[in-house]
Amino acid sequence: MKLAIRTTRITPSPTLQLSATVKALVAQGQQIFDFTAGEPSFDSPDAAKSAAITAIQEGFTKYTAVTGIDDLKNAIIDKFQAEQGLPYTRSQILVSCGAKHTLFNLALALFEAGDEVIIPAPYWVSYPEQVLVADAAPVFLPTEESADYAIDLDKLKAAITSRTKAVILNSPCNPTGGIYHKDTLEGVAKLALERNFLLISDEIYEKMIYDNHQHVSIASISPEVAKQTIIVNGVSKTYAMTGWRIGYAAGPEPLMKAMGDIQSQSTSNPTSIAQKAAIGALRGGQDFVQTMVRELDVRRTTMVKGLNAISGIHCPMPAGAFYAFPNIKGLLGRRFRGTSLSSPFAVAEFLLKEAKIACVPGEPFGGETHLRFSYTPTLEVIHQGLNSLAEAVARLE
Repeated sequence: MKLAIRTTRITPSPTLQLSATVKALVAQGQQIFDFTAGEPSFDSPDAAKSAAITAIQEGFTKYTAVTGIDDLKNAIIDKFQAEQGLPYTRSQILVSCGAKHTLFNLALALFEAGDEVIIPAPYWVSYPEQVLVADAAPVFLPTEESADYAIDLDKLKAAITSRTKAVILNSPCNPTGGIYHKDTLEGVAKLALERNFLLISDEIYEKMIYDNHQHVSIASISPEVAKQTIIVNGVSKTYAMTGWRIGYAAGPEPLMKAMGDIQSQSTSNPTSIAQKAAIGALRGGQDFVQTMVRELDVRRTTMVKGLNAISGIHCPMPAGAFYAFPNIKGLLGRRFRGTSLSSPFAVAEFLLKEAKIACVPGEPFGGETHLRFSYTPTLEVIHQGLNSLAEAVARLE
């Protein structure tokens, strides 16, 4: 059997692979301190669950419009208008089966051979893979931990070529927790207008913000910038609804139509019941969000303080999302039972075997000296995991 060449350009999601490994170990009866999950540990809000139950009871279980039901699109439009002052119409909104699906539709509708897509690094693991699936080329733009992973506008300008189709922005960022401030976004927007490339703004973590930081959508810079911006969002992270699989995009009508056409030939509509649940969350889940973020803030500070107390580990305080991205350069090269821990992959493997801690190595995110820890587990699990981590590191030579 000869597989399509595109299958040789991509790799499986390392986070999903690790999650599967952890679940298998737990099923075998092992206790694992799992910090891999890219999802809140909280239950979905009652407003979402009640809306879903009502939808089932009322028989709302058939196909819907491919691009999403009008009531959900209206809720999304109201959200953008109220929170960011952005006016959209229903023809500028596409509802898909999660934000990852939204981004995949976008890649297929927009990118092709010869295109370049600039991705600030570190980055979410699926951005470059989806660009490759669409036959385009990812161009990585390094950022510095010492600068809070801010985009260097001079470096961005140097990376732009005649083939640059888009820049992908993720703020707050997975895996760093970094936030792009308004002055940086204004600089990026100016370049986009001058050099005529699109802006893809992944805002899935927009509500997970701490220490009085503010989320700014680049589309809100000006109406001209909004015309060149596609916002990607969803209910998965904000409302702890990862399994419901509802994401959405807002952007230029011709592009939304093209993405909808692709969706019509792949998944068809998002799940009818999940769409109703998403309306419930968007319309009635704000108190839930505030409560969850307050608790995540406590877990964030606990996790970062504990990591920084371990020799060889340095972890900046993330401003958003729910990930810590510690620098483990001080552990690289140390040995355990004669084996050198030469990479984050090796350190992560050591921690899983010796400390029963599951975390994600930084290499797939473009972090060559980092690990990613999700701080969504309970405080008890975080404390126990940190203790086990410290004990394991103390055994290194």
